[in-house]
Amino acid sequence: MSHSMGPIAVVFGSNSPQEGDLDYDRARELGRLLAQAGYVLATGGYFGTMEAVSRGAKEAGGHVIGVTTSLFDAVRLHPNAYLDEEIKFPTLFQRLHHLVTMADAWVALPGGIGTLSEVALTWSLLQVGEVKRQPFVLVGEMWRTTIRQFSNDSYVRPQYRELVRYADDVTQVIDLLK
Repeated sequence: MSHSMGPIAVVFGSNSPQEGDLDYDRARELGRLLAQAGYVLATGGYFGTMEAVSRGAKEAGGHVIGVTTSLFDAVRLHPNAYLDEEIKFPTLFQRLHHLVTMADAWVALPGGIGTLSEVALTWSLLQVGEVKRQPFVLVGEMWRTTIRQFSNDSYVRPQYRELVRYADDVTQVIDLLK
């Protein structure tokens, strides 16, 4: 589902990192690299690594889409300042579904429960063919360990393990998206 400005890379990640944190800096670098590689960036639109990726992309002249939910309006959570477009859904599930299905590529940075659900849904929809087979890159040892632990048994067939690519660092992501 390319945007009129180019292919869409959806980046998943935590809302916790703040400016000055190593994970924030890495996410900002990823946004810059993706924008320079010609990707339109899409994130959950809020703070932490979502803000950092958006910021890095904007600083590199990229276009950024934030996919948000009105569910967070009640807690006064506002989209980050680096978005060019906001797509807002009434529910978290609709937001998540749109993020997964709008992508030409997915990248997951370290994160918590929300990021885990994004990774699991993406992988599941890739497995059953509901989304087109496209690059799906998980960044960092956290993901490698989590997925290895989860898929070590016979329930996850080798061809489904191969749907996921791993990057040790954000600098490896662009090569893995090719």
